[in-house]
Amino acid sequence: QVQLVESGGGLVQAGGSLRLSCAASGSIFSINSMGWYRQAPGKQRELVAEIPSGGSTNYADSVKGRFTISRDNAKNTMYLQMDSLKPEDTAAYYCKAQIVDRYTMVLGNYWGQGTQVTVSS
Repeated sequence: QVQLVESGGGLVQAGGSLRLSCAASGSIFSINSMGWYRQAPGKQRELVAEIPSGGSTNYADSVKGRFTISRDNAKNTMYLQMDSLKPEDTAAYYCKAQIVDRYTMVLGNYWGQGTQVTVSS
């Protein structure tokens, strides 16, 4: 069983910062790509940033220069540093990871339960 648990969401004023964490645990053989997504009320879930196991990161245009994605492979943890937050960044943020289960050796997509980020103007 693989689990992803997000933390770090909350309420912040515009211009402020938050740092989200996503910890993977369970029957993990390896983790390939990891990413952060967000979903605002009435809108579709969208990619915020992604980071492969090796190589360059990718960001949505709306967060470039303000958000930084990183990962600690030794801890199976991914982070999203969010600076210069805007009210339009308000959403539920979800982490996603492509993980090979160590018992089945099957690659699957796993999602966290989400953490709310609210930016007040």
